[in-house]
Order: sequence, then structure tokens, then C-alpha cells
Amino acid sequence: MTYENVIKPAVLAAGYSCMRADEIMHSGMIDKPMYEHLLEADVVVADLSTSNANALYELGVRHALRPHTTIVMAEEEFAFPFDVARLNILRYKHLGSDIGASEARRATGELTRRLQAIAARAEIDSPVYLFLPQLRRDQSELTLTDRPRKPSGPSLADLQAAFAKAKRAVRQPSDWLVVISCLEAWQLLQPADPFIIQQLALATYCSDYPDKLTALTRAREILEVLTPRTSDEPQIVFRWGAIHKRLWELRGSKADLDEAIHAYQRGFVLNSDVGNGINYAFMLNVRASLLGGEEAVEDRVIAKRVRREVLTLCDEQLRQKGSDHTSEDEYWVRATRAEALFGLGREAEFKEALKNLEIGAPEKWMVETTMRQIEHLQKFLE
Repeated sequence: MTYENVIKPAVLAAGYSCMRADEIMHSGMIDKPMYEHLLEADVVVADLSTSNANALYELGVRHALRPHTTIVMAEEEFAFPFDVARLNILRYKHLGSDIGASEARRATGELTRRLQAIAARAEIDSPVYLFLPQLRRDQSELTLTDRPRKPSGPSLADLQAAFAKAKRAVRQPSDWLVVISCLEAWQLLQPADPFIIQQLALATYCSDYPDKLTALTRAREILEVLTPRTSDEPQIVFRWGAIHKRLWELRGSKADLDEAIHAYQRGFVLNSDVGNGINYAFMLNVRASLLGGEEAVEDRVIAKRVRREVLTLCDEQLRQKGSDHTSEDEYWVRATRAEALFGLGREAEFKEALKNLEIGAPEKWMVETTMRQIEHLQKFLE
């Protein structure tokens, strides 16, 4: 069940083909192809949960042959022998005859991340090469002389394609764990790329792993590298605002509320970015609902003014884009326009805009996200 529900799906998701020792078809003894695979496999995953002596022996052979690209895993109750316990071991919970669905998803996501990162990172995971570093130069290049050498790892194009595919496949929060693993592998080749960093922050807070607050806190730490409080890049500022908007929803802290408003305001004023603008207006209505007197009136007036500006910008962008209803960027401009109409009380135009959204949305979850935002806005407007 571990192989079928965790290992094989993770291996395939990471872009590798998958083979288990008992699946090797060979006309003679199993030993020769087994040793060939232990030597030449791009990655070896060793699950030691059943205390199988053969598995332990084969892990030792792999560690002797290759300094890196070996992953060790086991069920959480397994007691490791002393020499193995020093390794970085992926733990998971087995129920006896099967694995729970949520645990299978979690373990698969974790294993996929390790698989995608391990080839590019090339860190030593063999204790043989760790404690006998003089072996590295001669032994790490071992290969069978009658076979061509394989590429050392996935290319940049491969990593970008894997990220795009994983992001398109997102249907629930746990799916973002696969996106995170793709981004971490990509980041090994381009560690300072701002796009990767802000996408990693997005995937982290959307994953809700291991819980919403921890995910948001981690996402904030990731994004701080890009100095979001002073950045003039719309997406970086937008992510910073989104993190603090969600933190406010969880903790109810005025500091988070003000930070979100400040971020969205900067992104809108500096760049006329409609995504930042519509959320700036939304958060002003949130704050107005908590305040009284002139301050609340001021926030509501500014929110309306911002929505009118956002509406004008959306109409201009849609005229430039033409009539393409299918692209993701096109959808979010139309969704922003619909929310602006709703916030301004232009009910007939909003209903027409909403009808067009439901027809042209690339994914169902996009409409659901838009409707949740509008439902929340309605409460604050009331």
C-alpha cells in the first residue's frame, strides 16, 4: 500500500519513471539487474518499514556506490538500527493494512518535494561518502562502461513545465504541496529569482500546511526576502497584502489589518494595479465596519472612489485584450470589474458581469473564490 499510494504517485509526479525490485524482468538471476539499478538509478527510495534484511543490504550497496540521490523512509513506529538512525528519514503513518487518504496525500507531497529537489541539490546523503570524503573524486563517477551517461538532473525548462503543470492541477489546499516541491527544485537553479520566491509564498499560504496560521507565518518569512514594504513590484506587494489579510481573518489583529491596507494601497497608487486596488477598497470597508464616526465615513468614501478608478482601469484593459474569455489573467480582470460594480451598488451591471464570469471561467474554483469575496464584502457594506 505504501508503494501504490505514496511512493509510485510521488515518483511519477516528480517526473521519473518508477520501478520496484520485484518488477525487474530478467531472464537470468535477479542479482545483476538489481545491482545495475542500484548503481545507475537517478534516485533510489528505500522503505525500511518491514525490517527486511534485503532492503537494508541493498540500501548499504547504494550508499557505497553513490554519494547522493538516495531517500530513506519508514512508517513512524519503525525502530531504526543505530547506523541508519542518523540519516534524514521521511516518516509516515501506516494503519496496518492501508494508509489513510489524508496521510497518503501528505506523505506523497513530501516525497515528491524531496524527489524533485534531490537531483539538483546533489547533497551527500550517503554516510560512506560523508565520513570518507576522499572517495568522492574517484567513486562518485562510477558507471557501467557499456551504457551512455544520463543527464545529471532536470533542466530549467523541465522544472518550469513541472511547476506550471502542478499549479494547473490544484484543486484543494494539499495540492499546493506539490507546487511547493516544484518551486523548491526550480529555486536550486535560480535561488534569487523574485518570481519563484513570491510564487513559493503563494503556494505556502494556500497549502494550509500544517495549519493555516503556520502556513501564513512561513509565507510571510519567505516573502520578506523581497522587501515587500518598500517594493514597487505589484505582485510582491499584492502577496504581502494577501498574507496579512488572511492573518487578520485568523487573528483579528488591527496590526495585520493596517498592514494589509497599507500594502494594497501602495500597489494601487504606485502601479494602478487593479488587483491591489480592489482589495484595498475591500479592506477599507472592513476597517470602516470596525470604526465609528468620521473615520468610518472617510474609509467608505475612499473605497468608493477606488472602485470607480478600478472599474475604469478594468474597462481599459479589457478593450486592449479583446474578447478572450478563457485566459486566467482575463478572468481576474473581469472578476475585479464585477466586484467593483457590486461595491458601487450597480446591481444590474453586476448581474450581467457575473453571468459572463460563469460562462468564461477557466476553472470552477475561480468563480467560487470571487463569490466568497463578494459575499464577505456584502456583510461589510451592510
